[in-house]
Amino acid sequence: MTAPPRLRAVAPADDAVRAVVVRARRTTWRFAALGVAVPAVLLLGWQAAGMAGLVDTLLFPPPSRIAVRCVELAASGDLGADTVATLGRLVPGYVIGAVAGALAGFVMGVSRTAGAALGPLFSALYSVPKIAVLPLLLLLFGLNDTPKILSVAITVFFVLQINTASAVRQIDPRLLESARSYGASGLRLLRFVLLPGALPGVLTGLRTASGLGVVVVVAVEFVASESGLGHLIWNAWTLFQPDRMYVGLVAVAMLGTLFSAAVTLVGRRAMPWRPE
Repeated sequence: MTAPPRLRAVAPADDAVRAVVVRARRTTWRFAALGVAVPAVLLLGWQAAGMAGLVDTLLFPPPSRIAVRCVELAASGDLGADTVATLGRLVPGYVIGAVAGALAGFVMGVSRTAGAALGPLFSALYSVPKIAVLPLLLLLFGLNDTPKILSVAITVFFVLQINTASAVRQIDPRLLESARSYGASGLRLLRFVLLPGALPGVLTGLRTASGLGVVVVVAVEFVASESGLGHLIWNAWTLFQPDRMYVGLVAVAMLGTLFSAAVTLVGRRAMPWRPE
């Protein structure tokens, strides 16, 4: 007995979908393997160069020595305490700056009047190096964590303001006209058109700001902190402990990677309709 025509038509389609999924998974694993292989090869080359005497191990200690020092710092609790201190400044500053920047950018993107009034001021302030504002913040708030948190918040604020305002302005006007023709206005227009339309730009700003936030918090810890990964790196330099300094650099790199990955994951959850 022959199968019904509908079953014969569906089966090839299922096979095609399954083949696409398999190829996508293979591509994902291949890219992941490449992402791991390149750093591994570089580390092995560094280790071999140190063992062969091709580099000065006093200035460039081999990865094995850095790993040993990392284990020692982790076991003593110093590395964990410094990481927690850095996160305690990074996360609040990032959240404050992201929320304020997104709101300001959204208002400037929707209102041409607000954009004209605040655009020149924000452009001028954005060009000021954020680390240069730290002395003023120290004068105002003293030697505590508030200036460090605000330094991160200011950096993140301008990144989100620029990206959000640009994303709102780039929403297709025909989409807005179609929504209004179906009676969308006020909160409904905001919820179903403006926010989804601007969300990709906002998430791009969040990913960019995540890296800049790590850079700024480490920089301020260099000069105005007695704890944190930035202080760990700077203190190791002043005491000429290169292996300890490299541990701090590796910790900063890992922190930045994980923080950016977390923001990317949140973005994927917030936009399930977009391909990964």
